Amino acid sequence: MDAIPLPFLFAILGVLIVLSGAFSSSETALMTLNRYRLRHLSRKGHRGAQRAERLLARPDRLIGIILLGNNFVNIAASSIATLIALRLGGEGTLAAATGLLTLTILIFAEVAPKTLAALRPERVAFPAAFILGPLLRVLYPLVWLTNMVANTLLRLLGVNPTEGGQTALSREELRTVVNETGAMIPRRHQRMLLGILDLDQATVDDIMVPRNEVVGIDLSDDWTRITEQIASSEYTRLPVFESGVDTIRGVLHVRRVLTAMLDGALTRERLLEHVRDPYFVPEGTPLHQQMLNFQSERRRIGLIVDEYGEFHGLVTLEDILEEIVGEFTTDPAEAIRDIHRQSDGSYLAAGSASVRELKRLLGWELPPEGPKTLNGLILEHLETIPEPGISLLIDGHPVTVLQAEENRVKVARLERRVYPRARPAEMDN
Repeated sequence: MDAIPLPFLFAILGVLIVLSGAFSSSETALMTLNRYRLRHLSRKGHRGAQRAERLLARPDRLIGIILLGNNFVNIAASSIATLIALRLGGEGTLAAATGLLTLTILIFAEVAPKTLAALRPERVAFPAAFILGPLLRVLYPLVWLTNMVANTLLRLLGVNPTEGGQTALSREELRTVVNETGAMIPRRHQRMLLGILDLDQATVDDIMVPRNEVVGIDLSDDWTRITEQIASSEYTRLPVFESGVDTIRGVLHVRRVLTAMLDGALTRERLLEHVRDPYFVPEGTPLHQQMLNFQSERRRIGLIVDEYGEFHGLVTLEDILEEIVGEFTTDPAEAIRDIHRQSDGSYLAAGSASVRELKRLLGWELPPEGPKTLNGLILEHLETIPEPGISLLIDGHPVTVLQAEENRVKVARLERRVYPRARPAEMDN
């Protein structure tokens, strides 16, 4: 070893430190890669991503080859540093050489490379995959032996080393991912994606038009009133009743009878020929399931009934789509039905306003199985029909009844929370 020139030993030491940094950075980069982006790039044909994905399929082998190489070059660097120290100053310089080498490896082969890899994982991982793959094949017997001992120890601890990292996301985790996309996805598209995720948390009862607000044709009405209703209807489809909403005959597509009505040829019998059998929806049906039901049944309107067959309300495909894309309106001021923001920051809401919409607008935290409308929520809290002027707190929000009828609240004023939500310990006291 004395015949080797000192500059050559320094060069070898420098190369070993660089290799140590390469192994360290490749480990951090490969483990930091976004698995979903990696899968996307792999399917698009990115060769580096494909190689990295194959390596990550067996993390025990990947870690084995990286640590095998890293430890080899670190031990070799320590040996070369010892030789250099002995050549320069004898045994008295060994301690100083050890400390200097440790600091050099820590900075240039660990901290700096790993920080770079954590900040730019793809730039490091993809080139490293082209080297680690062939290296793994060459050193596979040694890696296999090392992994066999390590995997046996892991199995004794109840861990299966052949399982890849679990990358499935829960709904709440996916919501976080969507919220954290920032400018990568427009805010409107983020709201649509979150609306889709929220569909299975709501039922048709949350968005239905209650039976007392359903607009339909009553066959027992005067014929003149029926034709006027058809001519002036703002809806394309109208439920058809007979002597009240409890006797449902079906649903009429208004456009199918307009021509006959304008020609004066429309009669009750001809109108009934165009009435399609009613499509009933059980109460409590989740929105995502009902959307699929509308698609399979080729329907756009459903009549909600309870377990006794009593009519409760009406839901349409448009109502479900509005949960995803927002209200279908050209007037921004009408973006939220029955809820109107005031100049002082409060809101005026009709008693029929959806609690689901209020929860989204004001951040109310209420159980999903509670009342579906603001009127029901107020009645549940007061347990009586309130008089105008009565105020109460709902989830810390002041609510003042402005108008009330004999059996329901018509209009209420809602304000932002003014009292902090009580902690569990405070509530117990």
